[in-house]
Amino acid sequence: MAIHLLDTDIIIDVLNGKRGRPSLLRGLVADGHLLACCSISITEVYAGLRPGEEQKTLNFLHSLKFYAVDFAVAQLAGALKCDYSRKGKSLNIADSTIAAVALHHDLMLITGNKKDFPMKELRLYHEPPVTEGQK
Repeated sequence: MAIHLLDTDIIIDVLNGKRGRPSLLRGLVADGHLLACCSISITEVYAGLRPGEEQKTLNFLHSLKFYAVDFAVAQLAGALKCDYSRKGKSLNIADSTIAAVALHHDLMLITGNKKDFPMKELRLYHEPPVTEGQK
């Protein structure tokens, strides 16, 4: 069993029933894995929430294990952003923080935006290809 941290794009796709992501997550849960989110993803999801989506969103987010951004995670996120800036790679604060949560807690990150997470030490979930019926 592993704990999989969901990037914001995955959460949004699940809520909207897109890209086969709901079935991907159902399969992971059926295999005994846990799904998680962090405060940054909740903030990003609620920033784009449309009227009428509140209860469905709340129910889904409450079904996930929650990881807060504490001092150690925030410090790591800042260090990641700084280190990659020095290497000429600009990371945004949200992605740096999500990566820091995954690294600090040794979680597998599920994202559709792998280019936003260049950290070699970060464990990224390798999604099966999306079939035509899943789009």
